[in-house]
Amino acid sequence: MDAHFVPNLTFGLPVIETLLSVGPLPADCHLMIEDPDRWAPEYARAGAASVTFHIEAAADPRQLCLNLRAAGARAGVALKPATGMAALDGLADVIDMILVMTVEPGFGGQAFRADMLDKVRQARAVADAASAPIWVQVDGGIDERTIADAADAGADAFVAGSAVYRADDPAAMIDRLRDLARR
Repeated sequence: MDAHFVPNLTFGLPVIETLLSVGPLPADCHLMIEDPDRWAPEYARAGAASVTFHIEAAADPRQLCLNLRAAGARAGVALKPATGMAALDGLADVIDMILVMTVEPGFGGQAFRADMLDKVRQARAVADAASAPIWVQVDGGIDERTIADAADAGADAFVAGSAVYRADDPAAMIDRLRDLARR
């Protein structure tokens, strides 16, 4: 988050580079930033396994997806709640993941917007019609009450920040959420 595209500010590229140099886990970087065409490929070059940018902020989403792939990362495209699926028209051949925001980006702890489930279904239809696998991810308000609905709508990747970090036992919560999604 760059305090421009969304009002909050979080860590940037130098911190990600350091984390990737010492951590064994693949990084999935969701960039809520104003100029992803400039910055997103740098996250891929730093070693992020997946880099997701907001379609609303990209000047050339097709080229950005190609640049991310060329730098060795999966190309993810995020859509804010008000952005329609038509924004992805003609991009299915260069997208590796569609991220449906089920809250307004920028603040943790928001309530899941059930009205976004239809968009998740639409994203699943785009993914299923593509010639290569596309993951459908949801972010926002994912917890024990909402993950099954998101999975039923077609999501196969989930961001559960507050549900995990506020849990007494975060590892147990991750296991519980995985179990609910698989059902």
